[in-house]
Amino acid sequence: MTGADGEPIDNELTEPDREALHEVELGFEWLLRAQGELIEFHHATGHGMDHLDVAESKLREAGHVELADELRTSVLPHGVVDGDRWSYDVLEDFQNTVLTEVNEFEARVRTELADGHRHVAERHQERVWKDRAEE
Repeated sequence: MTGADGEPIDNELTEPDREALHEVELGFEWLLRAQGELIEFHHATGHGMDHLDVAESKLREAGHVELADELRTSVLPHGVVDGDRWSYDVLEDFQNTVLTEVNEFEARVRTELADGHRHVAERHQERVWKDRAEE
């Protein structure tokens, strides 16, 4: 990573700055992974509920009206958190709170420390390895 003058940007950073920036970037990346897990949770929950919806009619057709009614009135309308919040609520809350806030913070840290450049620590490591290989 180089600036307009062709000089490496991260030479302007102290090692503590580079390490701090790296930790902020990693924190945000792990939260992105958590978002992926919540999307998986949301989809898996939806698929499970779709099967239960089909099971209601199958139970009814098989003469198990009481079980079908319980599924229709108690299980299917039940949320995944607090009885009323659904998986998409959890996903949206995560995206609209901590993920958004950390995304904005990470961008601010990158701007203030590295002129907005990403993966400064990795680029530094790459250059160290390349320089070492040329010795």
